[in-house]
Amino acid sequence: MTAHTEPALRVVIADDQELVRTGFRLILSARGIDVVGEAGDGAEAVATVLRLRPDVVLMDIRMPIMDGLEAARRILAQAPDCRVIMLTTFDLDHYVYTALAAGASGFLLKDVTPAHLTAAVRLVDTGDALLAPSITRRLVERFASSASRTGSGLATPAVHRDLAALTPREREVLTLMGRGLSNSELASELTLSEATVKTHVARIFAKLTLRDRAQAVVLAYETGLVSPGDTDNPCR
Repeated sequence: MTAHTEPALRVVIADDQELVRTGFRLILSARGIDVVGEAGDGAEAVATVLRLRPDVVLMDIRMPIMDGLEAARRILAQAPDCRVIMLTTFDLDHYVYTALAAGASGFLLKDVTPAHLTAAVRLVDTGDALLAPSITRRLVERFASSASRTGSGLATPAVHRDLAALTPREREVLTLMGRGLSNSELASELTLSEATVKTHVARIFAKLTLRDRAQAVVLAYETGLVSPGDTDNPCR
């Protein structure tokens, strides 16, 4: 009897620091994740990803020639099935909101633990929450509101979605996701099983062509389902 094994996830690492690339490659390779390519600047990252078509890209925000934000935009425009995780040195870097709105699947700090790095790469391939929903919510709330007030252009609007396709229950689920509730918290709040919540979330993603939970949170703010300051989450 031959054991069935799923193919290893394929990853490209884009960072202008060779030491960071080497460290991440060693961590991921030791855990069965295939690092198929590396890039030292944004332009090289775009070319490498479009050539190799990995499942996930770890993308530094600040790189020479082309920064990670522009590289992510170009990659997601031409390879929409790819998942991009932005790497940053600073917590709540305002550029990260722009990346999330443009379609990146989340962000990680560069001092991430090996276990968290590995788990994050695996999670984004499923569309599950990469970072704690409450962290995503605070990030979006902080920068979506400031960008709209100032017209600074920091926020790149997500592609507009027609919420009319959602049932009333699905709109409720999307609203609570935008407020930072995890699936288990959604189940408790709505008195549903977690399996039912996961079904609702999957249908929302399909109807609105959302990649993942991070993009759902951004959409909840940009469509007005959630407003900055909505913190009536009973779990917090």
